[in-house]
Amino acid sequence: MTLIYHNPACGTSRNTLAMLKASGETPEVIEYLVTPPSRERLVALIDAMGITPRALLRQKGTPYAELGLEQPDLSDEALIDAMMAHPILINRPIVVTDLGTALCRPSERVLDLLAAPLSRVGGTFTKEDGEIVTLKEGNS
Repeated sequence: MTLIYHNPACGTSRNTLAMLKASGETPEVIEYLVTPPSRERLVALIDAMGITPRALLRQKGTPYAELGLEQPDLSDEALIDAMMAHPILINRPIVVTDLGTALCRPSERVLDLLAAPLSRVGGTFTKEDGEIVTLKEGNS
């Protein structure tokens, strides 16, 4: 099973989804701004990625500053509360595969989660901006 928490307006998310498809995956796509994860699912994703809630917070183009989320003494619970109230604060894309779960920033991080990365395109992929991603040791 492969799943991506996706925002189609985000280039990194689009590139990640395209790399999944170029690798032969047919991911379940969840547009998390339309269908946000439940609190329990969000906590489970954070745990599976081995990161803190703060590491999942998106700052750019969000109410991060207006909500005062830069305050270092905010609890994990408070940060999760903010993400639940404002899903745009959840950084993306998050990909879940049988090999693991990761925030795929940069998009090529997804290659570490795939059994046959870029198998359908000969091991290379061209991102929207023209950058070429080539399989390297550790991604195959």
